[in-house]
Amino acid sequence: MISSTHDERWDARLWAALAVLCAVVFLDALDVSMVGVALPSIQSDLGLSTSSLQWVVSGYVLGYGGLLLLGGRTADLLGRRRVFLVALAVFAVASLLGGLVDNGALLIAARFVKGISAAFTAPAALSIITTTFAEGPARNRALSIFTASGASGFSLGLVISGLLTELGWRWTFLMPVPVAVIALVASLKFLPKQHEERAEGGYDLIGAVTITASMLLLVYAVVEAPEAGWGSARTIGSLLAAAALLAVFVVAERRVRHPLVRLGILRSGPLVRANLGLVILFGSYVGFQFVAMQYFQNFLHWSALETALAFLPAGLLVAVTSTKMGGLADRFGTARLIVIGSAALAGGYAFFLRVDADPDLTTLVIPGMILLGIAFALSFPSLNIQATNGVADDEQGLASGLLNTSGQVGGAVVLAIVTAVLTSSAGPDPLSSFRASITVSVILGLLGLGIALTGLRGARTAAAAREKVLEAV
Repeated sequence: MISSTHDERWDARLWAALAVLCAVVFLDALDVSMVGVALPSIQSDLGLSTSSLQWVVSGYVLGYGGLLLLGGRTADLLGRRRVFLVALAVFAVASLLGGLVDNGALLIAARFVKGISAAFTAPAALSIITTTFAEGPARNRALSIFTASGASGFSLGLVISGLLTELGWRWTFLMPVPVAVIALVASLKFLPKQHEERAEGGYDLIGAVTITASMLLLVYAVVEAPEAGWGSARTIGSLLAAAALLAVFVVAERRVRHPLVRLGILRSGPLVRANLGLVILFGSYVGFQFVAMQYFQNFLHWSALETALAFLPAGLLVAVTSTKMGGLADRFGTARLIVIGSAALAGGYAFFLRVDADPDLTTLVIPGMILLGIAFALSFPSLNIQATNGVADDEQGLASGLLNTSGQVGGAVVLAIVTAVLTSSAGPDPLSSFRASITVSVILGLLGLGIALTGLRGARTAAAAREKVLEAV
């Protein structure tokens, strides 16, 4: 692969390789959010219920999150470039199929396959970066650019979706096709096939199957619970089966020769906090976005473009500022940035608890979106840097896969909870159900702030210990 570098000056080929990787992670993130504004149009055209509609989002997120760990392990075993190229090709084909189907079940299936392909491109791309750039300022700079691309894709996806949905919702699925093809051709040129170190071992298919099935059952149980009943045999049985499969996964990881997740990696406090932080950051926002689409379009009857423009402040803020986060992380440390970002996240959601029949853009929508933009700009790059620092090169695929899994599975589970709250609290006053659903995101934001504060204390303790060691020397 590309030569590892400690030099702060990068040549044109290194920049080109980074640009290709950033373009693909932009597409991966874009696809999570771009469908958001198109959901009401999809629902109307294909005749989907609200609970079925959320599977258009969850299908992608679960395929993505359920197989990310296997994707990261595969990249470590077979070679990051090879895995990256094959998965990107599948992503392009699945995108095309998603734009052509005329059945809700087929659309969800195409989204699931597309998510699976992203589960292999994302950890491969991230591990290419973390094994190419030396830990420290060079890697922080590269990761800040990389994660800024992902955060920008996720934030701007709604804006792009609004523009495309005005032409027709199918364009939101077809647009990534030519971009993915161009990225594939560029990857062949700028990610040349060279010798790269590969991890030893084999595949843990038992782990991959059990963790994916567990997450699918968990989301299915929560989504269908309002209709089936929380005390019904179907709901309780699904939850118990999900827990049993998770237990099998943990046992398997302890016993198989080459586990999907080496459980010892979870002894790292910063890595665990980063994973919990991304569960909350991504999960709470996916749930909030789903509710916001229903509020803006179905209740206020805003057009797709008007809805997209409401999210524009957050998207622009992330796109403009995220690339600077590497320098800020070098100067202030990731723990402080995550604390500030977590506070902004909870505050942004809290603004939307005041939703009414005639929202004020200047006192409600814009301030709330700016706070959410600040949260993503500060937290997303910082969490990625924190999760991969101190991890050996042969486990970078695992670390990056674990982090992305946390975000995607968090998104699927929280979306299922928010959808359940939205449908179960529906009544004569839809505003009350919107507020109840947004409250879930507020609570998660506050929980994330609490976790971030423990990380800040841990960082101070570690710094004090290092100072004592230096004084002793």
